[in-house]
Amino acid sequence: MVSATKLPGNALITQRMLVPRLSLMMFLQFFIWGSWSVTLGLVMTQYNMSLLIGDAFSAGPIASILSPFVLGMLVDRFFASQKVLAVMHLAGAAILWFVPQALISENGSLLIGLLFGYTLCYMPTLALTNNIAFHSLASSEKSFPVVRVFGTIGWIVAGIFIGFAGIASTVSIFSLAALCSVILAIYSLTLPNTPAPAKGQPFKVRDLFCADAFALLKVPHFFIFSLCATLISIPLGTYYAYTASWLSDAGVENISTIMSFGQMSEIFFMLIIPLLFRRLGVKYMLLIGMFAWFVRYGLFAMGMSEEGRALIWLGILLHGVCYDFFFVVGFIYTDRVAGEKVKGQAQSMIVMFTYGIGMLLGSQISGALYNHLVAGQVSAQSWAMFWWIPAIAAAVIALIFLFSFKYRD
Repeated sequence: MVSATKLPGNALITQRMLVPRLSLMMFLQFFIWGSWSVTLGLVMTQYNMSLLIGDAFSAGPIASILSPFVLGMLVDRFFASQKVLAVMHLAGAAILWFVPQALISENGSLLIGLLFGYTLCYMPTLALTNNIAFHSLASSEKSFPVVRVFGTIGWIVAGIFIGFAGIASTVSIFSLAALCSVILAIYSLTLPNTPAPAKGQPFKVRDLFCADAFALLKVPHFFIFSLCATLISIPLGTYYAYTASWLSDAGVENISTIMSFGQMSEIFFMLIIPLLFRRLGVKYMLLIGMFAWFVRYGLFAMGMSEEGRALIWLGILLHGVCYDFFFVVGFIYTDRVAGEKVKGQAQSMIVMFTYGIGMLLGSQISGALYNHLVAGQVSAQSWAMFWWIPAIAAAVIALIFLFSFKYRD
């Protein structure tokens, strides 16, 4: 990239505005997700669908398995990423608009179907926004965390907004998400052009199945990372699906705002990623992120009593370490490993492994645990057992990673 000091006036202004433009993209991207997903379980409980919470939170993971690879192939070979991003969010907005009626009519099948259709549109955009950012930024290790932190801020603002607006447990969260999706669809068309790097090259059947991305799994350290990323996303699925319900049973009020403190901690930890990269390297940053899940869920298990309430707050604040040090660092690591022509597919593959397979297993396993341990017999002991299971699982996964992942920065 040309030095900023050598750029002409208009180009220099454009370069300086690049990070703010990408930051606004990330803000809107995660504001949309945070506005409805954090308290989805509460809304479903209001409309007598609590037993379907696990299924509702499985819609996104299944969509993450089915759709990102096709989108990854499209943006690598045919269409500019920012245009595909616009189409996906516009289609998602149309689907979101009908979700409130499904809840009000207590039509569980329709609700799950709509959530599945929406997440088919939304989940690929996680990789698309990463792809746009990595393509545009000169130094991803330094600049990407700064851009990505605005996604966290968007999630925080969404949680605080729906809390103070009094709509956190109402169907209005979906109307808000639909409106913001339209806004992002329009804004996407103003983003830096991110052309398909392999456009014009002969199309092969192997491209449809993203064989080049899967070929990266032949690299031993990338295979171990992908495996552990999938496994650690199982506890992540538990957090997204049941934390709101657990806090409600623990007597916590204004849940969406309280949970947003976890995202607030992300801001600090994300901004120090560039500093820690030089000192710790990829392996130990990923390891710290994985081990933090064990600590977090252990704190949750011990925090149900009034005396242990501080443990809950500490566990929530650990979200920054849990998410940033593994998932954000993981996206940067993937960008390093992938070749220039398959970066879109590689990012989509990690989304499939984490938000797809991992969180699908997390939603289903946590749903079974909730129905077996908690539903109908809510108590501190039942919730403690519920959280200890993913805590121990996270510790085992971290140990596997420690002794198996061999990578030199």
